[in-house]
Amino acid sequence: MCLHWEYAIAVTCTRCIPIGALLLALSSWAAAPCRAQEDEIVANLAGGRVIILPARDTLIFGAIDQPLEAKSVPPRVAALGPEHIGILFGASEWQITAQPRPIRLDRDVPETRPPGKNVYRPPDSGEPDLEAIGVAFLEKLRPLVSSLHHKFDLKPEDPIFQIVLIGYPRSYGPEVWLVEYRAEQESVGGATEYWQTHIQRPRFTQLYPPEKHEAKTVVEVNFPADPQPVPLMGLIQSGDPRIAQVRNADPKFAKVVELLERGQANKVNPDDAADFLRAVLTVLAGKSPFIEGKMEESRGFQWIVQPQEPVEKAKQDQDRPPDAPTLVRKPNPN
Repeated sequence: MCLHWEYAIAVTCTRCIPIGALLLALSSWAAAPCRAQEDEIVANLAGGRVIILPARDTLIFGAIDQPLEAKSVPPRVAALGPEHIGILFGASEWQITAQPRPIRLDRDVPETRPPGKNVYRPPDSGEPDLEAIGVAFLEKLRPLVSSLHHKFDLKPEDPIFQIVLIGYPRSYGPEVWLVEYRAEQESVGGATEYWQTHIQRPRFTQLYPPEKHEAKTVVEVNFPADPQPVPLMGLIQSGDPRIAQVRNADPKFAKVVELLERGQANKVNPDDAADFLRAVLTVLAGKSPFIEGKMEESRGFQWIVQPQEPVEKAKQDQDRPPDAPTLVRKPNPN
């Protein structure tokens, strides 16, 4: 079986793991000549930059489309019930040549329930509700990744797929997680180069809220992580003229920046934060498209700048009450 990879856009963060080896491996595959087979599979990567501003009772986020090639797909948002959304990057779309429609991981994401208290939780797993979301995507990825039978040179820490998970559970508060999926390969042996590829369980890294007494400020995720752009806070602190112009354009923007510099983003007025981030995204994106949205404690997810393509919603569990909490952990008093 033959494999081609198409590049696409994704999301960004200051704590994102480098994937230069992944892109190198994918580019070598894409360049290799190969006769199309019925079971040929093509993976489209999404790449780009995500900026999340944790304002008062609201998480404001924006994602800039940074395509890696002409046929790239944009960063896509999957609605994961009333309390979480996920921004997808990496191998977020797959195309099998024998099928007319691509397989998009943002589509048909089921409403998830956390497992019972006595269910085994592997190392690096998330809280029960987050683990349920992670496993739902794992089950969608497993048959796709298992179709890869060519050797690739990914480092163990390089993810093949990532989710920036943004939520506002009622029993916990605002949270941002990086959910990473890695793959491993083993040789089947024989004269031909044939490898079995296995997707690993997702790993969870909490990006927000920070530890007690740490500054509450902007969270960023970049994909790919190399080269790493200067984060928004770095641009603010260095006096970047583009951001300075935004800051000086409106007194409310100056107040937003003042609170960000103090590490008190959670005190920023959410409407001011949304307007400020939209102005910043316009500057940083240039001619590239971007999206913006917010996750509120009281109203859940809402778009501010919608994507150019329709957003797929999660399947709703008919037996689940609409106001049922999904997070079972103690709230952070800070």
